[in-house]
Amino acid sequence: MKYFNVTVMDKGRKRLELLKANSKMAAVSLAKQKFPTTMVMKAVETSAPLEDSISQLLSGLQKSMKSKIPINDKISTIRQIAVMTDAGIPINDTLVEVAENTENKQLKEIYATINNDINAGNSISDAIEPYTEEFGHVAIAMTNLGERTGNISESYHKLADILENIRDNTAKFKKAIRTPLITLAAMGIAFTILIMVVVPKFKDIFDKFKTELPVPTKILLSLEWALSNYGLLILAILIAIFFGVKFMYKNNEEFKYQMDKMMIHPRFYLINKAIFLSTMHKYNLVFGELVKSGIPVSEALETAVGMVDNAAIKEQLLTVNVNIGRGMNLAEAFQLTGLYENMLLQMIKAGEAGGQLDAMLDKVTGYYDMQFQDLIDNLAAYIEPILLFFIAGLVLLMALGIFMPMWDLGKAVKG
Repeated sequence: MKYFNVTVMDKGRKRLELLKANSKMAAVSLAKQKFPTTMVMKAVETSAPLEDSISQLLSGLQKSMKSKIPINDKISTIRQIAVMTDAGIPINDTLVEVAENTENKQLKEIYATINNDINAGNSISDAIEPYTEEFGHVAIAMTNLGERTGNISESYHKLADILENIRDNTAKFKKAIRTPLITLAAMGIAFTILIMVVVPKFKDIFDKFKTELPVPTKILLSLEWALSNYGLLILAILIAIFFGVKFMYKNNEEFKYQMDKMMIHPRFYLINKAIFLSTMHKYNLVFGELVKSGIPVSEALETAVGMVDNAAIKEQLLTVNVNIGRGMNLAEAFQLTGLYENMLLQMIKAGEAGGQLDAMLDKVTGYYDMQFQDLIDNLAAYIEPILLFFIAGLVLLMALGIFMPMWDLGKAVKG
């Protein structure tokens, strides 16, 4: 939401009204509704009031400090609900049992609240809707489906399968990048220790040289001076930058969008491909499962795009439902996003024409899963040259920085 200073004419006198709206036109429309006896002159975008800025900051901090519910706990409780309802146990008794058995305090409170809401006369989907952020859009969609079909058990079994698939791929990706990250961190620590311990021992010798020191030596001496005098400050700044970026990413939509857009840029070798393939696999997996379960395409698209974390990719996928509403078929709408290969578009088009869209979406999901698994399985081979280049660069800098002045001194003595 943006803030606008709206100028209105009331009984021949102008006054300013501060309004929140998504756009300038929306602010003007809102002003006309709130002040029907006045004439709206203009609307100018302005910064948020100090109290609102502080309130947003505090709410953002509270939100970021709130612990995220582990996906394993969610899958466990969802699977338990599916099994118990399949056995014919009433949903109220099921939720009470699940709330008592789970060790996660947040889930205990959530399921107890949902049960109370159901006892008060609300439907299951209405009771779970306030917890969309905790469970995800797909959980809401599958709950709605279970209510419509009268088969919560089957819907929740499918929901658990979807979440397990997403969890396994996420875990596999994290495991694949763990070793390279540990290697980089170890090299960084080792290089810092060498600079702090080894370089000072040669510093006095270098100071006695009458000749110009080589560039690698100057770099090492500069690094040693910076770390010796401002090491803790540099560390504090790096930590502050890390948490600052993390906070902005979670709480500032424009910053998140720019970061997400940057991360899928071709310049980010491997990272862009991993993010793209995992996102497209998750999107098509959820979309395909929802269509297969009987949810209308439009509703399935809306739910599936809610599962997309990357804001730049999400922006492109949001156009699909809009274009379908304008009369396009699914393949044409997907083509306009620029995210799908021609082969996949032809498969979707054939599925639509033959009434086998769900089967074709399974194949599309399988294709993205195959590409993602191939990337993860060969990630070590892809990253190895980069790590070797990085390690060689650090070793070369250290060696040249220390030994080049020695060689120059030896030449001078011989001369």
